[in-house]
Amino acid sequence: MPEYRRILLDGAVVEVRREGAELVAGDGRRVAAGTAHHLPPVVPGKIVAVHLNHRSRVEEFGIRLTPAPTYFHKPLSALNAHGGAVVRPEGCHYLNYEGEVAIVIGRTCRNIAPADAGAYIAGYTVANDFGLHDFRDTDAGSMLRVKGSDTLGPLGPGLVTDWDFRGKYLRTYVNGELVQDGSTDEMEWDMHYLVADIARTITLHPGDVLLSGTPANSRPVRPGDVVEVEAEGLGRLRNHVVTGPTPIRTDVGAQVTASEEVLSTALGGDWEFRGIRPPVRTTF
Repeated sequence: MPEYRRILLDGAVVEVRREGAELVAGDGRRVAAGTAHHLPPVVPGKIVAVHLNHRSRVEEFGIRLTPAPTYFHKPLSALNAHGGAVVRPEGCHYLNYEGEVAIVIGRTCRNIAPADAGAYIAGYTVANDFGLHDFRDTDAGSMLRVKGSDTLGPLGPGLVTDWDFRGKYLRTYVNGELVQDGSTDEMEWDMHYLVADIARTITLHPGDVLLSGTPANSRPVRPGDVVEVEAEGLGRLRNHVVTGPTPIRTDVGAQVTASEEVLSTALGGDWEFRGIRPPVRTTF
């Protein structure tokens, strides 16, 4: 399956094609994939993400799936790339990974049937839809700061075309340990359905990205952790977590919290309504 990447090569943004362990530019220059400075593989005009889609995630929270998917918007300033640092602001504790598959639009798309959606998809890439759940009490509806803070949208390493999304594993690793193990077959709504659903009222343009949901066991990570997301046939997206240089300002806006809502989302399970307390983590 062809795979295309965007890298910084000799100071310029260059689109390359992966050939084994090497990346090859149009002018013939070659660079080792493992040492290249990666950029996000696409330049989207918008990033749309589905709230819940994997059945294991729904079961983890002990809730009933909505009759149709619901979505939120992730700002472009959240974009990050393979190898990039994910910043957990000082004073925040609940930065969760969410391994996902990202759909990349290839043609202008509006008011199409799910059966026709494949013709409008350029390809797929790996995503990690990081969530800063310290802000969940105030942004649960919009997810603006929860999912839209700077660096929380890594994509990559490359854009793979001609990829069949059916029956593919989706796995997340933290410091080499497997922490999420899901499959695209557990998605309630497949890639084509999601594209057609959004395109009913929102025109999708080439490069736009749709995030298709995460399996169970999204949990907090801390500075120093290395998080990798692997989707079968799409490669492995690697990022590391660092601490932000300054704390969240306290003289403006809602402040970070550790309420039942925050803990139940960050640590998995609806603790409030089950009448039990979440496990206490002593270090973050």
